[in-house]
Amino acid sequence: MADQNSSHDRQSPQPDLSLWHIFLIFLRLGLTSFGGPVAHISYFREEFVTRRQWLSDATYGDLVALCQFVPGPASSQVGMGIGMSLGGFGGAFVAWLGFTMPSAVVLAVLGLVFAAGNGGGLVATGPMIWGLKLVAVGVVAHALWGMARSLCPDMPRAILAITAAALMIAFDGVGMQAVVIVGGLIAGLLFLRRDAAMVEGRLAAGISPRGAIAALGVFAVLLIGLPVLAQITSSSTSSPFASLAPWLAVFDGFYRSGALVFGGGHVVLPLLQEAVVAPGWVDSDVFLAGYGATQAVPGPIFTFAAYLGAVMQNGVGGIVGGISGAIVALIAIFLPAFLLVIGLLPFWDRIRHVPKMRAGLAGINAAVVGLLAAVLYDPVWTGTIHDVTDLIIATIAFGVLQWRLMPVWALVLAGAGGGAILGLFGLAGTIG
Repeated sequence: MADQNSSHDRQSPQPDLSLWHIFLIFLRLGLTSFGGPVAHISYFREEFVTRRQWLSDATYGDLVALCQFVPGPASSQVGMGIGMSLGGFGGAFVAWLGFTMPSAVVLAVLGLVFAAGNGGGLVATGPMIWGLKLVAVGVVAHALWGMARSLCPDMPRAILAITAAALMIAFDGVGMQAVVIVGGLIAGLLFLRRDAAMVEGRLAAGISPRGAIAALGVFAVLLIGLPVLAQITSSSTSSPFASLAPWLAVFDGFYRSGALVFGGGHVVLPLLQEAVVAPGWVDSDVFLAGYGATQAVPGPIFTFAAYLGAVMQNGVGGIVGGISGAIVALIAIFLPAFLLVIGLLPFWDRIRHVPKMRAGLAGINAAVVGLLAAVLYDPVWTGTIHDVTDLIIATIAFGVLQWRLMPVWALVLAGAGGGAILGLFGLAGTIG
C-alpha cells in the first residue's frame, strides 16, 4: 500500500506508564481541548499519534470508527480507549477523570452559583471564545489533513471519503452517520484490496472477554432495570428505600441520556432537556444558560450534566442538587460510555486483527475521514468562519501545526490570549 512506509502508520512501543502519568496527560488535554467533539478527536491524534507516536494512524482510526458507531460521547470514549490501551481498566478511568474533571468542576460551580441566584454576575468572555474557536478550526483541519493522507492514500478510499462527506452534508442526522459507517464497511469488503500489513498495538489491554461480557451485561441491566426500580421506589412511600427514589430518578434520567444518544456532543441536549426540564427539575431558562456556558469551557459537552445536577436545588422533592447532585448526574451520564468501551473494545480489537476484516476496516476509516470532513464544514467552519479575518487566523493556526512551530496546548493559549487582546481594541469577531 502507498502509505505503509508513512511515519504516521508506525507506532512506537507503548511505554509502561503509571496511572498518574496517564492522568496528567489527559488532565492537560482536558484543560486545553476546546472546540467540541471533533476537535477533541483531533487533539488526541496530535498528542498520541503525531507527537508521541504511541498509536499508529490505522490503530487510532480503528478506535475512532468504533466510538463513532456506538452510543455515547464519541470523543470521551476515544479518550477512554486510549487510556485502556496504555493502562488497562485503570488507564481508561484516569483518562476519563483527567479529561472530564476541569470542565465538570467549572460547570458544577456555575450550577451552584445559578442555584444561589447569582447567575447574572457572570463576566462575558466572548473574544476569548472567538479566538479559541478559530484555533479549533485549524486543529480540526490539521488532523483531517493528516488522517486523509494516511487513511485515504489511494483513489478508491479518497472517493469513499468524499462520498461519505457528501452524504453527511446532504442528509445530516444521527441515522445517516450509522449508514455512512456501515456503508464504508460494505464498500471496503467489496471494493478495497485486503491490507496485508500487520496491525500494531492493542486497544484493550488487561480486559478479558469475560470481563467485557460482564460490562455489557451491566449496561443492559441498568438500562432496563433503573426505570423499573425508580418507579417502584417512588410509588411506595412506606418502603425503606423510599428516600432513594429521587436519586434513582435522577440517575435513571441521566443514564438513559448517555446510553441512548448516537452522535454524542450536542445531540444529547434534547434528551437532557426531556430528562430535567419536562419533569420540572430545572427551569428552561436556567437550562439554556448552562448550555451557553458549556460552550466556553474545554472538554466534553456531556459535562453539562454536572451543571444540571448542581442546579436542581428545587427539583425532585428538594432533595437532589448541589455538589451531590452534580456528582450523581456526571457519573450517570458517562457510565454507559465506560461500560460500552470496556465491553466492546476487546472484541473490536480481535476483529481488527483478522486479515479478512482489514479491507472492511479500511473502508470504515475512509468513511470516518469523510464524516470528520463533513463536521469540519458544518458546524465547525460555518459556525466559526464569518469574514476574512477569521479565515486568516484559522489558516495561521493550521500552518503553525503543520510546520510544528508550537504544541497544541500553546496554540490554544495563544488563541485565547489573542482573542482577549483583540477584544480590548474592538477587533474580535462574532461568536457563531
